Amino acid sequence: MSEFTGLVAIVTGGASGIGASTAARLHELGATVAVLDLQPDAADPAFFAVRADVADDASVRDAVAAVAAEFGRIDIVVNNAGIGAQGTVADNGDDEWARVFSINVTGIARVTRAALPWLRQSPSAAVVNTSSIAATAGLPSRALYSASKGAVLALTRAMAADHLREGIRVNCVSPGTADTPWIGRLLAAATDPDVERAALEARQPHGRLVSPDEVADAVSYLASPRSGSTTGVSLAVDGGMQNLRLRPE
Repeated sequence: MSEFTGLVAIVTGGASGIGASTAARLHELGATVAVLDLQPDAADPAFFAVRADVADDASVRDAVAAVAAEFGRIDIVVNNAGIGAQGTVADNGDDEWARVFSINVTGIARVTRAALPWLRQSPSAAVVNTSSIAATAGLPSRALYSASKGAVLALTRAMAADHLREGIRVNCVSPGTADTPWIGRLLAAATDPDVERAALEARQPHGRLVSPDEVADAVSYLASPRSGSTTGVSLAVDGGMQNLRLRPE
């Protein structure tokens, strides 16, 4: 039996990219997986998929209630749903700042808040949020995105402090530039996609993009009951980008 056998996991944004890889990994390890996504039909049919807009509280509450009604428990919440944003502080208006924060930051609060009554009953409760290398490294033309992911990092630590004595561990994973559909769209829109991809790969010390499966493995560690003494942690999956300073070859 796996450490996840008998546990129910919610993965937001679980129909594509890192979320889909995470849902698949948790399922492989024995968890019952529920995917909350704007496009539930795109999720793996092996999962219980529910439409949810993390920017809308009623939608979130209905989706979480549907999962609880289906399985009778919720043990793990992976707050992965999020959107990207480009530009300096001069390039996005107030409406876009509010939209990105509502999805990337307040969305975590909405989903976790709705799941808390069930997490408090779980013997193995864990919340894993998706932050980013952008929370700890200044990246060009990522002001809004970086601000939102920095908020995710701070929120993770605050949530960990608030809920530790309730038996709920809260951590986050902080990927580097990952090979996701969003990055694929950015590359497709670039003047020279090959040059842009090479630049993104070179920015990470190990010389390539992070794979969604690598992030999923990190999430599964943080969510696992075997990591019972790990809480309030940001686990970087970034090829060394956060901490390493290599000399040029």
